[in-house]
Amino acid sequence: MHTTKRLTIAYLAMAGALLALLALNLFWGSVALSPAAVAEALLGRAADPLARTILLQFRLPRAVMAMLLGAALSVAGYLLQTFFANPIAGPFVMGISGGAKLAVALTMVVFLNSGLLTNSLTLILAAFAGAMAAMLFVLAVARRVRRMSILVICGVMIGYICSAVTDIVVAFAQDSNIVNLHNWSMGSFSGMTWGNVAAAAVLVVPCLAAAFLLSKPITAYQMGESYAASVGVPVRAFSAVLVLLSSLLAACVTAFAGPISFVGIAVPHLVKQALGSAKPLYVLPGCALGGAAFCLLCDLLARSLFAPTELSISSVTAVFGAPVVIWLLMHRHSGEGAA
Repeated sequence: MHTTKRLTIAYLAMAGALLALLALNLFWGSVALSPAAVAEALLGRAADPLARTILLQFRLPRAVMAMLLGAALSVAGYLLQTFFANPIAGPFVMGISGGAKLAVALTMVVFLNSGLLTNSLTLILAAFAGAMAAMLFVLAVARRVRRMSILVICGVMIGYICSAVTDIVVAFAQDSNIVNLHNWSMGSFSGMTWGNVAAAAVLVVPCLAAAFLLSKPITAYQMGESYAASVGVPVRAFSAVLVLLSSLLAACVTAFAGPISFVGIAVPHLVKQALGSAKPLYVLPGCALGGAAFCLLCDLLARSLFAPTELSISSVTAVFGAPVVIWLLMHRHSGEGAA
């Protein structure tokens, strides 16, 4: 009963925080909008066309995209932590975001320099190809290296290599495209349109639903591959599905918002602490809610703290996420020492 009560309180708190942050994202900005003006614009009764444009064409799609991609990153991180049995595995740390970032940057530069336009599908496919290439490299290393710490270091190195090559690629973009490419390569939710939101939702929502439906075999997989096989989980196929889902989610985020750090590592652990449970059935919906709220908060700070200058979203997520990772490593190390 106590567990049910704690879960209910935690879910309500996360949902309340999400709604409050969504409201703040709609009200707060270079042009302040009153709650009444926001309500009128949402209901289609806005007397002020400027307020309606600001809300419906800029702030609302940006906020919805932050929620969608935040949920995607958090769930991707949780799936990677399950797959690698490592608490600090995540799309950014394992180099997956870096691989996606490089592939998207190459695609954008080739298309833009040729005077062509890139659509959402092209960028998602490029990001997925880059993410899978990085993931396959990490998996190849994992077969030869048994120590998780070395595997994580290899993932970080892949990320650095991809970022360095991306910077070189961006340097060769045409002058008029460099600003957009640079902003994207640093991570940003700015400039999101309803078309972007629809394209991301088509990929993210089914992947989140699939992850939730896999919560039972994930529970078995966390007990070890031998146990999972003994209860009927097809381990090889299931592992491939985990890799595909996490890579698709991370690729979608990178395609639209660039690489975003620490969300995939920090949020799953914060959610587990809040829920007081590590059961995937409870943690996965919590990760979606927590990731959405976390990215809304970070985006609000990124565009508001030093307005009109906008910070990269990764700068803000790192400030909040890195201390969680440090705490996690210290807690794990002290636990091992005590054992």
